[in-house]
Amino acid sequence: MRIELATVPGSPERPNEDWVSGTLPASGQGGVLVLLDGVTPPRGDDGCVHSVPWFTARLGGALVELSGSRPDLSLAEILAAAISRTAEAHRATCDLSHVRTPQATVALARWNERAIEYLVLSDSVLVLESPDGTVRAVLDDRLTRLPPGSLASDEIADATVRNKEGGFFTAAADPAVASRAVTGSVPAAGVRALAALTDGAARWTEMFGEGDWGDTLGLLRKAGPQGLIDRVRGLEEADAAAGRTRLRRGKTHDDATALLVELA
Repeated sequence: MRIELATVPGSPERPNEDWVSGTLPASGQGGVLVLLDGVTPPRGDDGCVHSVPWFTARLGGALVELSGSRPDLSLAEILAAAISRTAEAHRATCDLSHVRTPQATVALARWNERAIEYLVLSDSVLVLESPDGTVRAVLDDRLTRLPPGSLASDEIADATVRNKEGGFFTAAADPAVASRAVTGSVPAAGVRALAALTDGAARWTEMFGEGDWGDTLGLLRKAGPQGLIDRVRGLEEADAAAGRTRLRRGKTHDDATALLVELA
């Protein structure tokens, strides 16, 4: 088994709000991957004295520990417990009801010799490859199904679709959001590799259309996670130099994180 990962901040002037971990148990049986993309709040009050990296580190650490130590819990139950644990760590000092309380997207997988479980919440992505080379992406596509104009501004998104029925959901302070995640399980024999990407790394496919998810996995295998991110950065620079406007909210770069697990 091989695990390789890379993460690069969107700007050297801002901390990286992504968080990633790939772990193997001491027994050598199975493993866990956790990938979080912290949501950058707009300027102004978000009701919390803590940073987004503080939140993703707390939530990510709880997800790793619970995923490895509680095989009796489903991944949705683990996400709910991790959100609750993280919320308790700052409930006394922060307004957790604020729409912009620290939050993150989630991609989570756990495997053993029998099965691979997965969970995706919001716009990070998991990619699964079968032994015959067939590739499947596990996506939470709620953001692509929002009513037109829902993301026209932070104010509109916060008031109408962020963590709201008919909108999209992220892991913040309400453990009930875990029930909104895309979850499932497949036989371990049916997967030879899996990958996880934040939307900053998934731009190679989703924004720039350089290839499909199978091509993404092939690039990860050939060039590694850092190679994929380097290619995304090159495409972003070319777009910015050409004055194209598909880059979101004027950000040339986003935090970008990718993880590849070769199971066999």
